[in-house]
Amino acid sequence: MEKNTANNAPQGVYKRPSQAKEIWRRFKKSKGAVIGLIMLVAIALVLIIGPFLIPYDLATTNNYDFMLAKPSAEHIFGCDGFGRDIFARVVYGGRTSIAIAVLATISSCVVGSMLGAVAGFFGGKVDALIMRSLDIFMSVPDILFTMAVVYALGANFVNLLVALTLAYFTNYVRLVRSQVLTLSESDYVEAARAGGSGSMRIIMSHIIPNAVGVIIVNTTLNVAKIILYESTLSFLGLGMPPPAPEWGAMLAEAREFLRNAPHMMIFPASAIVLTACSVNLVGDGLRDALDPHLKS
Repeated sequence: MEKNTANNAPQGVYKRPSQAKEIWRRFKKSKGAVIGLIMLVAIALVLIIGPFLIPYDLATTNNYDFMLAKPSAEHIFGCDGFGRDIFARVVYGGRTSIAIAVLATISSCVVGSMLGAVAGFFGGKVDALIMRSLDIFMSVPDILFTMAVVYALGANFVNLLVALTLAYFTNYVRLVRSQVLTLSESDYVEAARAGGSGSMRIIMSHIIPNAVGVIIVNTTLNVAKIILYESTLSFLGLGMPPPAPEWGAMLAEAREFLRNAPHMMIFPASAIVLTACSVNLVGDGLRDALDPHLKS
């Protein structure tokens, strides 16, 4: 009786970790990626909490009593040539710059991924039409194309989004198209066709989800690029209209006072560099974590 009881005892069953846990495990193996994630979370917390502690007026209202004031307990980053608090301008400018970068990345990803999926899945004349149209956009350098669109439409939040979306959706078209050309020959896609699924259902339910790893990595890395592009546009006067703060516009204003007040350039430049570096580190970590060849 005891023997039977021992034989019937439940045996230990190996439970395979979820895909999310496995990705996180591989992500943590990269020290650079973890450092980048910590930096990115810290920056996000400052930008989220900052407006609850710092009035917007400090970033936009002139106060000539504090013109070119050095960093102090009252103004930890100092003040600019109009007496505006630089820390407040860095916080509010960061919210604008990062919001534009994230929204432009998402919109370009959605537009480009759909066009790339359609081109790769249908092929033939549809593919030729989309790819030849794409060549028109890619014939002009991204920054020049973005500048031309903003100059033609006018500098504001919506037009910056439109310009950056048109400049960056081309990356996703080629990327997703190449993935779809490979995935469309897979057995599960053929099984879906045999089961009577329509083309759009196959694209949305089978093609895009299986290409999402590559899309996520490319999207993360593009956020850093668009932050730099958006800062370049505002540096050239094609960003948000003043007195709205932006990191690039702050750098442009600091040129005149570089010798007397270097803090005007140091802090917004540091914000751009740290944000772009942290996003790139996280993107590199995701690329390694999502790589199917790195399973160790």
